[in-house]
Amino acid sequence: MSLPPAPLSTWARNVSPSPTLAVDAKAKALQAAGEDVCGFAAGEPDFDTPEHIKEACIAALRAGKTKYAPTPGIEPLRQAIVDRYAAEYGLKATVGQVVVSPGGKFNCYLGVLATCSPGDEVIVPAPYWVSYPEMVKLAGAVPKYVFADDTTGFRLTPAMVESAITPRTRLLILNSPSNPTGAVYTRQELEAIAAVALKHNLYILSDEMYEHLVYDGVKPTCVATFSKEVEARTITVAGFSKTYAMTGWRIGTTLAPAPIAKAIAELQSQMTSNVTTFAQFGALAALKEKEKTAAALKSMLTAFDRRRKMLHTALNQIPGMTCLLAQGAFYLFPNISSFGLKDMEFCSRLLDQEKVAAVPGSAFGAEGYLRLSYATSDEVIRKGVERLSRFCAALKR
Repeated sequence: MSLPPAPLSTWARNVSPSPTLAVDAKAKALQAAGEDVCGFAAGEPDFDTPEHIKEACIAALRAGKTKYAPTPGIEPLRQAIVDRYAAEYGLKATVGQVVVSPGGKFNCYLGVLATCSPGDEVIVPAPYWVSYPEMVKLAGAVPKYVFADDTTGFRLTPAMVESAITPRTRLLILNSPSNPTGAVYTRQELEAIAAVALKHNLYILSDEMYEHLVYDGVKPTCVATFSKEVEARTITVAGFSKTYAMTGWRIGTTLAPAPIAKAIAELQSQMTSNVTTFAQFGALAALKEKEKTAAALKSMLTAFDRRRKMLHTALNQIPGMTCLLAQGAFYLFPNISSFGLKDMEFCSRLLDQEKVAAVPGSAFGAEGYLRLSYATSDEVIRKGVERLSRFCAALKR
């Protein structure tokens, strides 16, 4: 007599797979089968990691840097991160406030785990990065969504945040520049929202992963610099994936008040021990060899900016579609609500009929939109928009 399968845990049953990775996987499967797919789904630069970063990693391997490293990261890298925040933002921190983790996604999750207990509420601005709600739920906490559409530039107001706060609210997540919309809050907007968080004694998880991918003269804002009071409540997450085209390296960073950083490091010690040791030397080169890194970033930004404008212009020429011009990251988030299809069906049919891969807005808590990544070639953008336009025209007939 065979036994029934043992039930999965509550966490395993309730977690949702990443829809962005699912769309990208389907597109790659079609490509592997010989289809000409225009992919706008991937959330990673289409550039290679700069050579000086790769060479530093190779040198570390050859030097035998293959053993365990300190859980929060090697000392030189943590010091370089402290120096970066001082140079770029005037933020004075200590090495004890820095934790290097295997990817910014894990840094965010550890920040939630370190501050939230089961039953606590976390304010999640929508449209949101797909992983925020799942991280909150995996911590046993409750995501509370606050939606801002394209009429507000996808940015929350202080009043919207305050209306969502209850006695159980523990944490506010902020993400600027935003994935999925590319929206960038002004410093004044973020200061006003941070004041609301302070008033209610909330922690702030400020996801600044795309801080260096900004356009039109926009300057990045580090929330922890607003005041000593805000700094004491802010967990700043950043990393190397987007800025330095190092997505597969899995190196993210947390800068937090010392007690929270210590808690994050202790949680990490029981989960992953440390980031791959030799990879950290590549990250160190990204911060130390500043001229080479700046040149690589400038080249990447020039291409992204050109593609951003090209895609934005083309999308707004499609009858029935409207799209704001994002000021950061490498995404546009057009409104497709006029076409009379749920965005999931829209994307499914678009991929099947025209071989264009896009992610539905509902994956980010925003039904009626698409996320299109312009971290792809000019040729793919031109060809993909032509196909998208043809698809939309057929829907309007």
